[in-house]
Amino acid sequence: MALPSDRGVTGGTRSVPDAHPGADAAVVGAWLAEHLGDSAWLQSSLSPIGAGRSNLTYRVDSPAGAVVLRRPPVGEVAATAHDMGREQRVISSLAGTPVPVPRVLATSAGGPPVDAPCFVMELVDGIVPLGELPPGWATTEDERRRASQALVDVLVALHAVDHNAVGLGDFGRPEGFMARQVRRWNTQWEQARSAGIPVTEETVAELTRLADALAAALPATQRHTIVHGDYRIDNCLFDAADPGRIRAVLDWELSTLGDPLADLGLLLVYWRDADEHPIWQASRHIPSPTQLPGFLDRSDVARAYAAGSGLDLEPLPWYVAFGAFKLAVVLAGILARVRAGMVPVSMGAGLEGSVDPLVALGHHVLAEGLT
Repeated sequence: MALPSDRGVTGGTRSVPDAHPGADAAVVGAWLAEHLGDSAWLQSSLSPIGAGRSNLTYRVDSPAGAVVLRRPPVGEVAATAHDMGREQRVISSLAGTPVPVPRVLATSAGGPPVDAPCFVMELVDGIVPLGELPPGWATTEDERRRASQALVDVLVALHAVDHNAVGLGDFGRPEGFMARQVRRWNTQWEQARSAGIPVTEETVAELTRLADALAAALPATQRHTIVHGDYRIDNCLFDAADPGRIRAVLDWELSTLGDPLADLGLLLVYWRDADEHPIWQASRHIPSPTQLPGFLDRSDVARAYAAGSGLDLEPLPWYVAFGAFKLAVVLAGILARVRAGMVPVSMGAGLEGSVDPLVALGHHVLAEGLT
């Protein structure tokens, strides 16, 4: 589950100047020259994209052009969440559908070019909105409204794709999806705790109580669809000239078949309203520009999704509470990896104290709805 990093304007990214392990320009260039049939790739250079909290991403530049390389984290066994084969498969399968995705150019199951499964995809130019919008982009309220509507429309389009028709009928086990998700993230929480993250007994008790409440009130799934797993505004690359157009959806590492309302619920956890309950305000540890004038508010996003998808949103508070639970565990896991020295301290910047507010948000939404 990637977190906001250093994406910006050029090619949808801003490179991080510090060198990252996991890829060698000469080896990558030779591999690209062979697989793309152009010796100009031998003169390649690499620029890491993002902070590397999840799968690692590199921009590869050469006289032949520029592409993007994706690989799993260094030093970790590739679990499902870092499965490059799954990620490139879903992107390839969605090509030609109404869901905008980058084109996959080459894949490796292991060995060269990075001694791990990886794939290379086209570089798509555009804007990835973060906490502050780039100067000159989406400056009017109408442009921001269209950007947020485009975000909803693409999510509706994703959930309308016939997964069997695009060759993804075996991409997951949709039956019992949400029950497994609650168990999975509860297990992830236990692993983070065992790594020694500093949490109070109250935090443990409240997160356990939230997991139990979610497990006890599982909603009936209305539809099985492809789910992205981490759909939010900064995992989408918008057209630089037209804020109402999304050019590519990024970071598919958690995608599977499951309950589409899980995507909507997590999107609403990430969403920020200009005027919202203090409990929502306290959970603002992930940057988002959506509190700016013109963006749809959280309830408008939900209504627009309901209108496009035809799904009943009565159980939506449960999915939002689950999204808060899941994000709390994800952030706890990052802090645990920082504490264990598995990743740089910078990857935990701004995340200290993020777990309790998200757990409180989960309990609030279950009790009070989306107020």
